[in-house]
Amino acid sequence: MEETRIRIDGMSCQGCVKNVTGVLSALAGVTSAEVTLEPGEAKVVYDPASLTREALMSAIEDAGFDAS
Repeated sequence: MEETRIRIDGMSCQGCVKNVTGVLSALAGVTSAEVTLEPGEAKVVYDPASLTREALMSAIEDAGFDAS
C-alpha cells in the first residue's frame, strides 16, 4: 500500500468533501480516503499495483474539482 496527499481546489462545503470522499472510496484499489475542506486535500491509501496517483487525480477532476 502507498499513501499520497493530493491538493484539491474548488471545494466549498462539507457536501463537496463527501462527494470527493465517495468518488475516491469507490475506486478499486483504494483502502482509505480522508478528505478535508481546510486545507483542501485528500490523504489516500491505495494499492499502486491497481491504481496510479494520476488516476486518483483524474477521478477528482472528473467530479468537478481541481487536483494537484
